[in-house]
Amino acid sequence: MRWKIGDVQMENPFVLAPMAGVTDLPFRKLCKEQGAGLICMEMVSAKAISFHNKNTEALMEIDPCEHPVSMQLFGSEPELMARVAAEIEGRPFDILDINMGCPVPKVVNNGEGSALLKNPALIREIVTGVSHAIKKPVTVKVRIGFEGYPVDVVEIAKIVEDSGAAAIAVHGRTRQQYYSGQADWDAIRRVKEAVSIPVIGNGDVDSPLKAEKMMEETGCDAVMIGRAVRGNPWIFRELQHYLATGELLERPSVSEIREMILRHARAQIELKGEFTGIREMRKHVAWYTAGMRHSAGLRRESNTIASYGELEGLLEKLGG
Repeated sequence: MRWKIGDVQMENPFVLAPMAGVTDLPFRKLCKEQGAGLICMEMVSAKAISFHNKNTEALMEIDPCEHPVSMQLFGSEPELMARVAAEIEGRPFDILDINMGCPVPKVVNNGEGSALLKNPALIREIVTGVSHAIKKPVTVKVRIGFEGYPVDVVEIAKIVEDSGAAAIAVHGRTRQQYYSGQADWDAIRRVKEAVSIPVIGNGDVDSPLKAEKMMEETGCDAVMIGRAVRGNPWIFRELQHYLATGELLERPSVSEIREMILRHARAQIELKGEFTGIREMRKHVAWYTAGMRHSAGLRRESNTIASYGELEGLLEKLGG
């Protein structure tokens, strides 16, 4: 079950994907507790770090329980990326990841995220600069295409490896797909066959059986879990148990879900205060309760909760 990125060892091959607005500190701690082998943080702007932006400082907070943990930078200026990487290397992250997959317009329109896939020469410059600027392992997360451009993800993976990266994560979707359609696992397989650094597969894994299937079909070294972890930190417990025993664990009970939501909310409030913490919990409540009895009405009501007490009252309606 163990594997390595550079000299950083992971106890299992299951990775929490970096997701803006989701993988903040309180949620990451829950995923770690449930057994995630590697924790990835929300992406952080290299430019914002260089401007000493206060909100960015909060995004970079790390708890000692999270290790091994990967911090993700995004940007498109090689010199700035390298300088910022050197500036923050003393922080307690274990791995520094470079985002080359984010599809959202405000990132892409700045030439960042998945827009970098259009410019292999710039990818080489950025990865070379960052990997030479710090001693910690550098990784890259990519998608497999960008609309209107002849992206060859295998060639990009080779460039990433040649430029000093210690691993690559491949989301088997193009930029224009966002999160729709089926992920192309064959592209992940082709990358794995072309490079010698670890390859992390990403896309459509929402169960232990899917994780097993991805690893068998692609040969990837690890599996990254993204949208399937929203409202479902237990997935890491289930993945680990299945890998170790071949048995599928029962899904969490209603009371276990309720208690996890309340723990999550308390951690949000402790970190961000009740006003912000509870408002940020609204989307999490919708994810935690998706598919449960009365969940549609509960989701509607969760959009107006403004206090921990209101959240407790709302969750009593779950029954169980």
